[in-house]
Amino acid sequence: MNPAKTITLAFTGASGMPYGLRLLECLISSGTRVYLLYSQAAQIVAQQEISLAMPSKAKEVENYFRDKYHAGAGQLQVFGREEWFAPIASGSNPGDAMVVCPCSMGTLAAIAAGLSDNLIERAADVMLKESRKLILVPRETPLSAIHLENMLRLSRSGAVILPANPGFYHHPASVQDLVDFVVARILDQLGIPHQLVARWGNGNPS
Repeated sequence: MNPAKTITLAFTGASGMPYGLRLLECLISSGTRVYLLYSQAAQIVAQQEISLAMPSKAKEVENYFRDKYHAGAGQLQVFGREEWFAPIASGSNPGDAMVVCPCSMGTLAAIAAGLSDNLIERAADVMLKESRKLILVPRETPLSAIHLENMLRLSRSGAVILPANPGFYHHPASVQDLVDFVVARILDQLGIPHQLVARWGNGNPS
């Protein structure tokens, strides 16, 4: 049996917190180990979009999501933005992949520039330099030339740019169906099985 994957998941200040939370739920239910990071702006977005008051202390956030999604012992770890001794801060102990969902244009620009001013940016920088999968899920419209150039730079550096653009060919009947469409595409990139939406050409979810 292969060991469970370790996925770093970061919430940043773009609109789209339901995508990030649904992804966290699916990762935990799949048995994946998750390292969770979040920005101050993500806390504001969570309150605005879904009336979720995320605590400011990482341990309190960890306890909240562990109980909410029934995470196993040690399955979920939450780190603060300045926890430089976290495993993901070093190329000697990176996760198997990282997802920034939702990904703000500010975070995307910082990663494209290699700034590494906080743990989210540093963990993403580690993914790129170690040739591990980095998935960025931006949610912005319209996109400026600067946004597009940053995305192209990251794509050329090995990152996957996966915009939060739900499709409609699966005939969504609810907002949750739209959220699941995007989360399903992220899980596909991570190689994690799911049954969120039907595959194209196949009427049954797989």
